[in-house]
Amino acid sequence: MIIGTGIDIVEISRVKNACRKWKDKFLKRIFTEKEIEYSRQKPFSFQHLAARFAAKEAVLKAFGDGFSKRVEWTEIEVWNEKSGRPIVKLYGHLKQLKDDRGIKDIIISLSHARNYAVASAILIAEG
Repeated sequence: MIIGTGIDIVEISRVKNACRKWKDKFLKRIFTEKEIEYSRQKPFSFQHLAARFAAKEAVLKAFGDGFSKRVEWTEIEVWNEKSGRPIVKLYGHLKQLKDDRGIKDIIISLSHARNYAVASAILIAEG
């Protein structure tokens, strides 16, 4: 059963500018080491970072609690299976909330083009 959906769009230039201005301070505040490593291996790394940022926002919107100030960005990790399918892993407060709500899966979709990255998230509960 679907219990929440979220979508977000990000201007890639904003992520690129933040990375250049704040460097590792920005990266480590927003992304996990796994996300940073993955994106740095790509020719257009800022597109991949922006897509992951959009996914994190989409997941928060899907939960719909307006508690984003209590959540560390790194509590949401977005990575890809070998097939390319994006996966979300939650930690900390969000993991606990996921378990408390009986959420068995979070389905996400990512896309990016020259100027924008977009992501959607769907929360699936048991039952």
